Amino acid sequence: MFLMPSKFEPCGLNQMYSLRYGTVPIVRATGGLDDTVENWDAVSGTGNGFKFSAFRSDRLIEKIYEARIAYADTEGWRHLQRNGMLVDNSWENAARNYLELYRRLRNES
Repeated sequence: MFLMPSKFEPCGLNQMYSLRYGTVPIVRATGGLDDTVENWDAVSGTGNGFKFSAFRSDRLIEKIYEARIAYADTEGWRHLQRNGMLVDNSWENAARNYLELYRRLRNES
């Protein structure tokens, strides 16, 4: 697990490194951390980490406990790790998304 309870984070690369290598991030939902980490939902099997909104230590501790419970489910934890490792944070993917956005904007005007 990787803890990154930043008060401000305009981008954030460390959580992306963590995701890539199967280390599950626990982050505060701000800036790039909020953009790249999706909260784990064990029922649907979606998400790639754990995040909380309020900049408070009790919220961080809650997410740590939630992550520890998830860790006890070996199969679910491996699925969570895989979800993170499959995220494409490459510049190629970002550029493709920007091109698609520009094309849509051009066609709407």
